Amino acid sequence: MHREKSCGALVVRRDEENGKQYLLMIRHKQGGHRSFPKGHMEAGETEYMTAVREVFEETAVQIRINSNFRETVHYSPMPGVSKEVVYFLTHTEQKDIHPQEGEIAQVEWVPLEQVEASLTHENDKVVFRAAMKKLGEIGCGAKAKR
Repeated sequence: MHREKSCGALVVRRDEENGKQYLLMIRHKQGGHRSFPKGHMEAGETEYMTAVREVFEETAVQIRINSNFRETVHYSPMPGVSKEVVYFLTHTEQKDIHPQEGEIAQVEWVPLEQVEASLTHENDKVVFRAAMKKLGEIGCGAKAKR
């Protein structure tokens, strides 16, 4: 069994004008499904380093990991391959995004309340729900405080 490990992030941005929160999502050219930015670990990198690098490479967004949220999913992308993906919950103030040439078809800010319905894979939905629970615990949940 060949094992692969990737790291990525759920990147949240609060719009200063309307107070709404958005999640950074990518749409892959291959298959067209939406998910979160992630990619393979490189030699000598920590999980955090990989997540920060991959988010920047795929979306041109600078992130900082400022919570202890760490969620792991396992799946088999093809026979004989076991993949582990570690996700972190991050924030950014950066609004400008640019998709990586090649594998990324689109990068978009999706309103938090629309994210779950737009996800293709159940693994991503599980990670998203866990991240939203964590967001609620750290005081900036999906519903704006009035």
